[in-house]
Amino acid sequence: MCELSMDQFLIKNKEWSKKLNASNPAYFQQLAEGQSPKALLLGCSDSRVSPSQVLGAELGEFFIHRNIANVVSHADMNFLSVMQYAIEVLKIEHIIVYGHYGCGGIKAALSNDAHGLIDNWLANIRDVINRNKEELNACIDADCQVNRLVELNVLAQIENIKQTSVYKEAIKHGHNIKLHPWVFDFSTGLVHDLAGGVLPPI
Repeated sequence: MCELSMDQFLIKNKEWSKKLNASNPAYFQQLAEGQSPKALLLGCSDSRVSPSQVLGAELGEFFIHRNIANVVSHADMNFLSVMQYAIEVLKIEHIIVYGHYGCGGIKAALSNDAHGLIDNWLANIRDVINRNKEELNACIDADCQVNRLVELNVLAQIENIKQTSVYKEAIKHGHNIKLHPWVFDFSTGLVHDLAGGVLPPI
């Protein structure tokens, strides 16, 4: 049953490739020649928030890294290497931290339950909780609390990027890197920009 389900994706891939080739025979040749993405996007691993699909982007427009709850950890050599490559080699000028309301990683960080290995990762989010306890405790219900923490977490990860050696080195050498805190809303399909302190209603 599971194997048949996976085969369906290969069939869909052939249909997708055929359709694109018909509309633009040079499409895949152009992709093979290299990438020049507009931005680095750090998103959540959640299967429902595919950045390119949600943002209507073509292949190659975003250089994407994803992890649970879109965290910037200073011990995460994977993301730091991705960011360095994006800035120094791909010459991107925009970095987006892309969270989403109802995030499972955020919910897990708010709970007092033990989750095993992932608790080490969630400690990054619990630091955000500890810095914002008063505001989170003032939320009217659990959903409000989760969604406000989603926003606070995205904003915190923007600040974490600013503290990385990669970002500091880029700024030092004159690279103008713009940082964008975005949150995807499942209920509307819209992405909210948290920049400027103007937050959407929860």
